[in-house]
Amino acid sequence: MNKILAVVVLFFLSAYSAYSQLDAPKTDKEQGNSAIEKSEAENGSKISDHTQKARSSAPDVPGEKTRPVTIPKIGFERQILIDGNLDEEDWASAAVFRDFIQTSPGNNTKPSKKTEAFMMYDDKNLYIAFKCWDDRDQIRATVAKRDSVFGEDNVRVFLDTFDDQRRAYVLGWNPLGIQMDGIFTEGRGSDFSVDIVMESKGVIHDWGWSVEVKIPFKSLRYQAGKGKNWGFNVGRNIDRFNDEFDSWMPEDRNVSGFLIKHGKITGLDDIKTERTLELIPSVTVSETGGRVAANEIAAGRFVNQPIKQEYGLNLKYTITPNITLDAAINPDFAEIEADAPVVTANQRFPIFFDEKRPFFLEGADIFQTPIRAFYSRTIVDPDFAAKLTGKIGKNSFGFLVASDNAPGNFDSDSRIDPEVRPYIDEFVDRNALFAVLRLKRDMGKENSIGFLGTARVFPENRNFVGGFDGRFKINAKDVFNFQVIGSHSKKCFFDPGFDDIRNPLMAQRNGAVCGGAVVNGQQELGDIYSTYRTGNGLAYFANYDHSGDTFGYTLEAGGQSSDYRSDAGFNRRTNNNYVFAGFRKSTKSRPDAFIVRANWFNGINASYDWAGRFISAEWNSNVGINLRKNTHFEVWGGVAKERIYEEEFGLRRLDNRSGAFYGDPTRDTTNKWIGGYFGKQFGKRISFDINMNYNWGAYDFDFGAGQRFPRVSPAALQDPDAPLDPGPGKRLNFGTGVSFTPTDPLSISISYNKSRLTRNDTGEMAYDSNIYSLRSTYQFTRFLFTRVRMDYNTLSSSLNGQYLFGWNPNPGTAFYLGYNANSSYNGFNPFTGQLEPGFEQNSRTFFIRMSYLFRKSF
Repeated sequence: MNKILAVVVLFFLSAYSAYSQLDAPKTDKEQGNSAIEKSEAENGSKISDHTQKARSSAPDVPGEKTRPVTIPKIGFERQILIDGNLDEEDWASAAVFRDFIQTSPGNNTKPSKKTEAFMMYDDKNLYIAFKCWDDRDQIRATVAKRDSVFGEDNVRVFLDTFDDQRRAYVLGWNPLGIQMDGIFTEGRGSDFSVDIVMESKGVIHDWGWSVEVKIPFKSLRYQAGKGKNWGFNVGRNIDRFNDEFDSWMPEDRNVSGFLIKHGKITGLDDIKTERTLELIPSVTVSETGGRVAANEIAAGRFVNQPIKQEYGLNLKYTITPNITLDAAINPDFAEIEADAPVVTANQRFPIFFDEKRPFFLEGADIFQTPIRAFYSRTIVDPDFAAKLTGKIGKNSFGFLVASDNAPGNFDSDSRIDPEVRPYIDEFVDRNALFAVLRLKRDMGKENSIGFLGTARVFPENRNFVGGFDGRFKINAKDVFNFQVIGSHSKKCFFDPGFDDIRNPLMAQRNGAVCGGAVVNGQQELGDIYSTYRTGNGLAYFANYDHSGDTFGYTLEAGGQSSDYRSDAGFNRRTNNNYVFAGFRKSTKSRPDAFIVRANWFNGINASYDWAGRFISAEWNSNVGINLRKNTHFEVWGGVAKERIYEEEFGLRRLDNRSGAFYGDPTRDTTNKWIGGYFGKQFGKRISFDINMNYNWGAYDFDFGAGQRFPRVSPAALQDPDAPLDPGPGKRLNFGTGVSFTPTDPLSISISYNKSRLTRNDTGEMAYDSNIYSLRSTYQFTRFLFTRVRMDYNTLSSSLNGQYLFGWNPNPGTAFYLGYNANSSYNGFNPFTGQLEPGFEQNSRTFFIRMSYLFRKSF
């Protein structure tokens, strides 16, 4: 506890020092501007120059759209029944939004169908409704789970509840009232992993369809007070008309940004401000079985574990409408939705997977920066986590702490192994402590600057990261983003140039401090080349983007030094710098033409390490064509010169030892590629896509791909234990998929992905991965469903199945009954390496998980 308190204090002190500069005493001129801004806040929000240009350039837009729309209040005693019919008389007095404009694919043109939106509120709720005129038989809508109706007709509302043009709720509904909810962040787009509590219902009529929605204000984060404006826009997506989007506000494609082009609503003065406490207790009962390394005779036998019960608790306390405290005990939803399978053969760098746990998704946008210095999945299995997030005036903040038991949770075999136990004693049952601090201040209308700091503390492994980032709108078309961040670490660093022969005592010390694993009774060799020391590193990012309707360009640079570490973040590689330049050109949209819009992109980039050594230089080009009837086609190609160094893979050769590579210490290749993509939606029931990419000169790093595909380099064919011998080859990546909705409640998707690489020098196949996937969901009602997911990977001969029955009436309340299984077909015993013909079950888990949302306002 003392350690984590020290980390918290350190971050607050460093952040306060930086933050105080942002809030330093203003000059007379700055104080005058503040007075003007205060006057504008009291008498109506000022429209920025960029926004005014966006609105004035849009054709045939009524002037009233440039002024805030007053939302009327109804009496709380007059209950609105959310049934989708809009038959209460209160809707006659609601604010009405008409005269929608087609903004995609058309450019502020007449929409294909008429749309109207309505809005009103009472003390506790915001009410929104839509009327969408259409041909009944042409409406695309299914009963689906939350956030799964993007490929259907839908309506959306954007609520910038702080009116800062940086962040907004994006809420949507299909014709049956199925919900979509997320957060739109300027410069990063929409994140639909966020779920809020609301009530909605849709009805299909002879004339079209309607949706009625009630959103409790306690489900939103907003700035309370009289005279406050909210940024606002509403839109409608008509899927069959080339994914047409009709917006209440126009879209000026010659102005960069999205939220600055929205309108405003006002009049929400009488919201009843409440403190809300949410408690979500959960219980999971599971029974797991798996193969274990019992002994040499029965290695891999299947053992059932005792039934296990896990209890969890999520807490959310709304201190004010704009400040929220979240806490969780054992917030683990890992069984509910597994990661999609990916090709892991020949991978040099880590693979990024999206976060799925609700606790870490809520308010995640505040912690996001161009450099992923915080990646919540590094907190693998937290016993406890808490975070405080909010916004006060122009200042946003987020603070998170967590205690993760995964690093010290060793398996039973390691705990009782006398050769392993001495190296893990000080780590067993020890937790890693995390702390993350994020501060961000809005500057002007569309600029911001921020600070991010992270810490991860574990025995003999301490990492602290901190730095600044910013986003600046230069003019209507140009945006500049940057981030500079430093790291300070006390841990084991691999030193490819360490000479263990000349420094035997240091090698012994390295092995003792940086050990922790034993192979065949011997400590792993790599550990003696890792030195326990202090390392300071730097990472940086800068991006300048110019956007227009038919032309744009991007200039970017970034890199990470050799000692840069971000143990609470995600970083693919270190000792790398890159520069990038790209430009894009497109035709004007023509919704009624055969080619609706065509896009052309060209990019060049170069990378080098921090010693100035060449890594790669690349040129690539892409042409994309949008055709009528939801058809998209792309072709691309490129060429790159690439070089790799043996110390990136292991030891550097010295005069008294060989290095990580067999033969030359560097390798060069010219990698050329071509590819294409085709996707189409056939009516309301079927969609199809196919893609292919073929490389000449792609590296085989000579890792091998398991027992089915051992190393096939010239060196490895002579001696399987030879050093790595990377070389170029021909690589094919191919994928195709089809989604089918035979009935409204049933959806089925099937996909196939192939990746194959063949060496040029030996003609042997380095790997051939084929992944077959099936997804199927039957939605009995809006909240009751069953789901099947199966993946078969030929590379590992593994078949993974996930079978789930669920009931989820609102975010927080849920019941899940599930079964997860992993089997192999004609695979290899994971302990003996022997071929096992037929099917062999490796592991399985049966679980029941229940949670319930208790919500109290006071």
